[in-house]
Amino acid sequence: MTQTLVHDGVLVIGGGLAGLSAALEAAPRKVLVVTPAPLLEACSSAWAQGGVAAALQPGDGADLHARDTAAAGGGLVEPEVTQALTRKGRETVEWLAGLGAPFDRTEQGEFAVGLEAAHSRPRVARVGGDGAGRAILSALVVAVRGAGHITTWEDGRLRALIQDDAGRVRGALIERQGRLIRLLAPAVVLATGGYGGLFAHTTTPASLLGEGLAAAWLAGADIRDPEFVQFHPTAINIGLDPMPLATEALRGEGARLVDAEGAFLLGPEADADLKSRDQIARAVHAAMESGRGAFLDARRAIGTTFPAHFPAVFAACMRAGIDPRLQPIPVAAAAHYAMGGIVADEEGRTTLEGLFAVGECASTGVHGANRLASNSLLEAAAFGRLAGRAAAGAVDIADRPAVGPTTAQDLPAEALGTLRQTMSRDVGVTRDGVGLSRALDQISVLERTVPGALPLITARLTVQAALDRRESRGGHFRSDYPHALPVAHHTVLRRAIDHEPSSAKPRETTP
Repeated sequence: MTQTLVHDGVLVIGGGLAGLSAALEAAPRKVLVVTPAPLLEACSSAWAQGGVAAALQPGDGADLHARDTAAAGGGLVEPEVTQALTRKGRETVEWLAGLGAPFDRTEQGEFAVGLEAAHSRPRVARVGGDGAGRAILSALVVAVRGAGHITTWEDGRLRALIQDDAGRVRGALIERQGRLIRLLAPAVVLATGGYGGLFAHTTTPASLLGEGLAAAWLAGADIRDPEFVQFHPTAINIGLDPMPLATEALRGEGARLVDAEGAFLLGPEADADLKSRDQIARAVHAAMESGRGAFLDARRAIGTTFPAHFPAVFAACMRAGIDPRLQPIPVAAAAHYAMGGIVADEEGRTTLEGLFAVGECASTGVHGANRLASNSLLEAAAFGRLAGRAAAGAVDIADRPAVGPTTAQDLPAEALGTLRQTMSRDVGVTRDGVGLSRALDQISVLERTVPGALPLITARLTVQAALDRRESRGGHFRSDYPHALPVAHHTVLRRAIDHEPSSAKPRETTP
């Protein structure tokens, strides 16, 4: 029998940087944070190496940061919301530092910043060279555990959203210790992360399967641009799942991408390896496909300082028997970040009353077709805080009964493995109509066996949108349509009011 509990406050689903920022800022309203694993585990925030992008130095500014963001985003970055983000850069870094995030500092006590690809200025605030994500999130976890208004369930998994007969989100169906709980709340904040785990080659936790996005889609929320997946060009290629990451900051310090013969992948120019991530990922992918191999050579640029300056990358390499001080690091492009997601504004409001979305599961418009490096942690914290405050003001409507949702089946391990291999093969760095159609056929086969599985819903939305987008833009590259259309347009997916089957083809609109 399903238990029903009422939480008179904000329900946050997800324990990464976005979710915990929202939880802290919702005070004094009571907050319940639900995560499927203990805090600091199984979330991309803790794995982020680069840092927080913000205009922190003289000669830089929020407007320039916004222009760089727009230039990387392939014509799909929303200007107003991006300005709202970049203007909160310093404030957000200082807020995180105030919570205890140990950002690297200069001798003068200012934030030390590094250069990453497609930034016109050094503006990435780091921790220990490549340990920003875990260090920042650790500070938030300490704050959350000490906050009297926050309760955490670190063993709860989202199974569905609960709505009333008018469509307002009234809570969520949570599985906990093998039992289902109908958890009713005035506001639900989805901070469930991306869907990199749908790919066999990924740098994200393999458990991130887009289930929050799928649940929002089933509830009727708008989804935008799911085809835009960023592939990180320097995942360490040592046969691990997920693949360890070689931070972009290494190239910012002068490390170079080469093939097995030592030839430059993108040319000899000093800034050749600092182009946008989509360009570099395609060059790495092409080198791998041609048999030339792809390597990150940091011997001259980093050399003996590797253990001190980039300890996480150094440790990952050494565990695999690779000494990056003496030999190039084998790399490959791997799924890293979803630019698309649940349509939301800077305060997390979605197209469904009572539902907020923050972090990677949200599409706020700041990443467009290709995320600018290290903007994700900034967005998670800055917009997570705004969403927490907005959600705290939500008032429940007690006279509308909540409709009991059904829970989808889990995808068996073998079926998930097939899906992941299919996504990496046919929906990866380089796509075409034949491969995308083949991927849809494979998803249909899996749907007949496991109908309604949430990962299959997200996979279908992603693949169908990629098939419908007959151009190449940002992270979405079609070899059969290699050029961008003259006018950039978003993909916006909406379910029909009559609740069509989740496997139905989504439609594309051009606002």
